[in-house]
Amino acid sequence: MRQIDLVIIGGGPAGLAAALEAKKSGIADILILERDQELGGILNQCIHNGFGLHTFKEELTGPEYAARFIDLVKQENIPYMLHTMVMDITNERLITAMNREEGMFQIQAKAIILAMGCRERARGALNIPGYRPAGIYSAGTAQRLVNMEGQMPGSRVVILGSGDIGLIMARRMTLEGAKVLAVAELMSYSGGLKRNIVQCLDDYDIPLLLSTTVTEIRGRERLSGITLMKVDENKRPIPGTEIEYECDTLLLSVGLVPENELSREMGVTIHPLTNGPIVDDHLETSLEGVFACGNVLHVHDLVDFVSQEAALAGKQAAQFIQQKKERTVKPKMELKTTDGVRYCIPNYLNVEEMDESITIRLRVTDSFKNKKIQVMINDQVLFSKKKNVLAPGEMEEIRLSKEQLLPYRDESQMIIRLEDCINGK
Repeated sequence: MRQIDLVIIGGGPAGLAAALEAKKSGIADILILERDQELGGILNQCIHNGFGLHTFKEELTGPEYAARFIDLVKQENIPYMLHTMVMDITNERLITAMNREEGMFQIQAKAIILAMGCRERARGALNIPGYRPAGIYSAGTAQRLVNMEGQMPGSRVVILGSGDIGLIMARRMTLEGAKVLAVAELMSYSGGLKRNIVQCLDDYDIPLLLSTTVTEIRGRERLSGITLMKVDENKRPIPGTEIEYECDTLLLSVGLVPENELSREMGVTIHPLTNGPIVDDHLETSLEGVFACGNVLHVHDLVDFVSQEAALAGKQAAQFIQQKKERTVKPKMELKTTDGVRYCIPNYLNVEEMDESITIRLRVTDSFKNKKIQVMINDQVLFSKKKNVLAPGEMEEIRLSKEQLLPYRDESQMIIRLEDCINGK
């Protein structure tokens, strides 16, 4: 059995950034375990630009962004193992993994960073009636086929779901010569970034049909068409609103799910809304010495935020290994969301043990205009920020200082909510 200080599960953008920060913080004994054939994760198939504006102050494609971090990992001589599947992790941080070269092997880690990313929600979760003909793909699978394998899924396309991958694939399929007939969205708002709606749909005259879903799939061997229907406020189809489309391809962009099967099996407490681990301000999970970051924690909109979050996880894991901070058992302040705020990260805060400042990331429940994001403790407003527009597809940030929070160190709860602006204030 090998003994390693820090093991990072996942070699995507989160795992790479965490490894680099841990090395910078003084941890030399690091190992990245990656199940794919190369580092970089999902970025390798994201050939569009828009990455790196926050991190590198320039616009990069996904592979270019990943390459920057991969090159740094190689320069720092941080070891990694590819084609390696982690089978089990115990709550004592004993990892069982396997690959072709070494077969089954075990590693005892002093600390673990979970950075497994997320997966797409499949058709089986949607209960769409009809046969299972060829021509139905997740948007991410279609993206890999087109961008990495040079194959077109079809020529007449309907996309269900307006997440960022679906929006980007609407543009990509159009540029490759396919006809994208429509993007349908079950909700009354798009799940993607505003810039992607403009650049991927509006610029190519692709209609976005809100409060609309697929109710029928036609074709037995190959998809021949689909039926879309409007839905009411309870998400039930409205009779008489049928729209028929003849198409050979249906792409599903219906949400991402953090990959937390390993986390659940090892006993990590999972948040019911994010489907990721519940973490404190150190990004430490309910298990001591186990940290989480990136899309395994919650689904991000920008990879730059993934890198920032992962760097914090790498720094805190390093301090845990080095025991630079004495961790005492103290009451933790719960961060509770309400009144239009769906969730926030982190979920708990140790005021006396926190860094000099903390970044809280959150998502709202619906589209809003002229609201204030407020942070309250005992009816005292600690933070208030006016937002002209809020959307579920775009993550918001709050930054609080330790100095602000110290007077409330013994309080058990912080409330994050939306409040109406009065007279524009």
